[in-house]
Amino acid sequence: MSDSSPGRLFIGGAWTEPAAGHYEVIDPATEEVVGLAPEASRAQVHEAAAAARDAFGAWSRTRPEERAAILDRAADLVRRDFLAHAEVARAESGATASTARSMQVGVGIARFRRYARGALEPVEEAVAPQINEAGPMGRAGVFGALAVRQPVGVVTCITSYNNPWANPAGKIAPALAMGNTVVVKPAPQDPLSVYRMAAALAEAGVPPGVVNVVTGSGAEVGEASVDSPDVDMVSFTGSTAVGQRIAEVCGRGMKRQLMELGGKGAALVLDDADLDSAVAGIGTTFSFYSGQICTAPTRVLVHRSRQDELIAALTAYANRLTVGDPRDRATVVGPVISAAHRDRVEAYVELGRKEGARVVTGGVRPGHLDRGFYVAPTLLADCTPDMRVVREEIFGPVVVVVPFDDEEEAVALANDSDYGLIDYVWSGDVARAFRIARRLRAGGVGVNTVGRNMEAPFGGFKKSGVGRDVGSYALHAYSETQAIVWPG
Repeated sequence: MSDSSPGRLFIGGAWTEPAAGHYEVIDPATEEVVGLAPEASRAQVHEAAAAARDAFGAWSRTRPEERAAILDRAADLVRRDFLAHAEVARAESGATASTARSMQVGVGIARFRRYARGALEPVEEAVAPQINEAGPMGRAGVFGALAVRQPVGVVTCITSYNNPWANPAGKIAPALAMGNTVVVKPAPQDPLSVYRMAAALAEAGVPPGVVNVVTGSGAEVGEASVDSPDVDMVSFTGSTAVGQRIAEVCGRGMKRQLMELGGKGAALVLDDADLDSAVAGIGTTFSFYSGQICTAPTRVLVHRSRQDELIAALTAYANRLTVGDPRDRATVVGPVISAAHRDRVEAYVELGRKEGARVVTGGVRPGHLDRGFYVAPTLLADCTPDMRVVREEIFGPVVVVVPFDDEEEAVALANDSDYGLIDYVWSGDVARAFRIARRLRAGGVGVNTVGRNMEAPFGGFKKSGVGRDVGSYALHAYSETQAIVWPG
């Protein structure tokens, strides 16, 4: 298939020919070309940031109702072309057809709707009056104060390859709702969907320069989108290593940051856990987007008394999953994003073998598929906490199992990680699970579920990120707080 997008950058409200030509976007399932994406030059990226800077003044002063109406219209327009968008998303990301529809395009639409409402949320909060004695600062009096959330300015949104609709919409929509302008730099593997999003926003009435999209196959475009002097904030979703490099540049310019980075989610399965529930939750590492999700429960910590039972159940679960073409409705596990990433995941499995882990199931390429970047759901047992497969983010359909003997050891093992995005606790005693959850050094904890509350704050401790978004927390993330004080 081929994409119908124009193969041009979107800068200052105009579709612009790329200075460095185009590169091919590859379908991970078929290894065929989905479409051509534009290669921006460094100068064009800075031009996009300058366009966003020029548009900021007027956009930041628009009435919230106008911003809300535009975001609502954008959602309507994306819905109008829903199936076409989902097909491109599926082809460029390798997601199954159902995931592309519901979790990618569907969630993207929902986020535009949510932040259309968000544009109307109050941005002013009264602060309790303070009585001041007379002194060198002036006469005695009662001083009132108001905390006002103001837009940050120009926001660079660098998005991940694992969800080309939900992730960009989750950045663009709240940023626009708060009155910011944006430069969007999608992941190089699946940028075509983001150009479709930009087209919908333009048709919805977003003024020129408020939304800009630039792409490139290498690091140069991303670097330019961060170091531009016109950029006030960087919102990034991706690996911790890249996030650290971005943070260094932001630090030099005192740019604001929102970083959603890697994860190595610990799934604590206690001795009284419902194993069916735990297996269904942990199994999402195999089944949801081939484990290419930072919130996946990839590091299973199980009470030793339940270890053999859990391993047997997870093995049976993995072996029931259909691996294959994402267009097939029976497929549960599609490909990973690229040949390079498949090789990386396979290298980790081999490393696990060398470290002494036992490959219970998977660990080889599915034999019935002669094209595409597939990795069979893989379970590693007999793991120890010092193994690299236990400590490092693999970002594929690979689960590692480590036993523990008591609660104290379980908590210590869970917290013994550079990461702290989302952990999970399975226990038949909810009070016990909540007590343990409060001790985990993670931005979120799922108790007997891998489900999410999409109004709850989302973000990580430690090297899993900086800041919080989702729900109203995203509106706060894309704003600065100003204090206004006056004498009563």
